[in-house]
Amino acid sequence: MRIGISQRVDTVPAYGERRDCLDQQWFRFLESLGFIPVPVPNRLSNIQRWASEVGLEGVILSGGNDLGSLPGASNVAPERDHTEAELLSWAHAHDIPVIGVCRGLQMMNVWLGGQLVPVSGHTAVRHPVVCTATTDALFRAFEEVNSFHNWGVSAEGVAESLIPQCLSAEGEVEAFLHHRLAWAGIMWHPEREVPFRDADKHLFTGIFRGKPCRH
Repeated sequence: MRIGISQRVDTVPAYGERRDCLDQQWFRFLESLGFIPVPVPNRLSNIQRWASEVGLEGVILSGGNDLGSLPGASNVAPERDHTEAELLSWAHAHDIPVIGVCRGLQMMNVWLGGQLVPVSGHTAVRHPVVCTATTDALFRAFEEVNSFHNWGVSAEGVAESLIPQCLSAEGEVEAFLHHRLAWAGIMWHPEREVPFRDADKHLFTGIFRGKPCRH
């Protein structure tokens, strides 16, 4: 199964370059699940045509870079914002499963009409999460997660089509599912867990290889 994964954009002033890049751990994580990882370039002229021609069967929106639409955003990458919006449009039209990770969750929520809020105390820490009354079986094993973000989703800011699955102690949305599509968002980074966690493996396999249950 070929899984496209979006890439962060870093600037290297010494070379005058803007580079697409991805944590190598992503390749190890996806390979451990039997998936074929396909990095998605950020400067293609027609990303939707490329996704179809490459034969992507799933999409991961990875972490890194603030969304350019956020007030006071830093390390922005307009080309990435465009690429991920196009990937979501293509996935929506073709019923392709999608998982958004950290920034990816934020992108999905905004693309679907939700809003983000600044959060504090969620950078390079671990914290507990709690289930909601509508938590799917794919998320019930999560009790503690890593955290590397400055923007989040409040209960009031989640898009109408998304169902919260895990919450932080402050009530912020740490994970969600789409009410109809095989789309999920998580605020933690599964690729940064060593060793990789069974709960993350179960979640990614469930989304990409079979529609999750709905309540």
